[in-house]
Amino acid sequence: MRKSEAEALIREAYEAWEAEEWLTAAGLFERVLAHFPDEERSAVWWYDAALAHKFLRDWAKACALGREAAARAPRGEGDPAFWNLGIAATVQGDWATARDAWSGFGIQLPQGEGEIDGRFGQACVRLDTGGEREVVWIDRLCPTRGRVRNVPVSAGRRFGEIVVHDGEPKGHRVVDGREFPVFDELLLLRPSELPTLEVTVGAGEVADLEALIELFVENGFGAEPASSLQLLCACCSEGTHEQLRKAHAGAQRVSLAAPEAEARLLLERWAGEAAVGRSWSGLEAVGQAPGGG
Repeated sequence: MRKSEAEALIREAYEAWEAEEWLTAAGLFERVLAHFPDEERSAVWWYDAALAHKFLRDWAKACALGREAAARAPRGEGDPAFWNLGIAATVQGDWATARDAWSGFGIQLPQGEGEIDGRFGQACVRLDTGGEREVVWIDRLCPTRGRVRNVPVSAGRRFGEIVVHDGEPKGHRVVDGREFPVFDELLLLRPSELPTLEVTVGAGEVADLEALIELFVENGFGAEPASSLQLLCACCSEGTHEQLRKAHAGAQRVSLAAPEAEARLLLERWAGEAAVGRSWSGLEAVGQAPGGG
């Protein structure tokens, strides 16, 4: 292939890119790179080809091409080639490559081998379930994975599942003056086995409701009062939004993440800890016939 032909193909690739025709763009980049893998601009073409496959959710190709891009990028300087490789390798379960990619980006990881199970702080992820979009809190296990800490209201989503998120924040949440990034979900990596239940509780004071939440959390489960949910338009959701503590006392539905038998025991324990002001009824699995209590 002559360089003039390669230049023409690269122009076509970026035209396809502008039209978001990712498969066409990636194919054109790869045709050129097969002949010119190490030209001055090749590092950019490797990166863009890998990124196009990331957009296509073709993680095997994104990982393979991402290795080539990272091999031509400076280490320890925050080059995005390492970040995208880290995401693709994580999805593939290639922990050696993922660890090397995060180190190449400049991130210090917990020592060890295999799956990364670190403490990277809290953040938010915007779940995408094919039409519904819900922002939930996560505990970050690595630069791109997090465990969901809310009980999602979106159908089919669960407390405790592990998701992979993108690296560029699309909004922020502010809690008590501290700002947390909101990332877009890329995929559900590991489902949770905890079912979602709903129950009507009567809480005489906000402290009663907080005690219920704390009791479930202490036992490794989740509880989400309906009064704590906030509805935002897409514009506000992708901006900087102050997260208000809106949970209130009184009768309301609460979403729970726990096996039904254990949920009943915890609800009984919670109600029995106060002489007045605490009650529950109508415990049911989401989407199934109601139970009682």
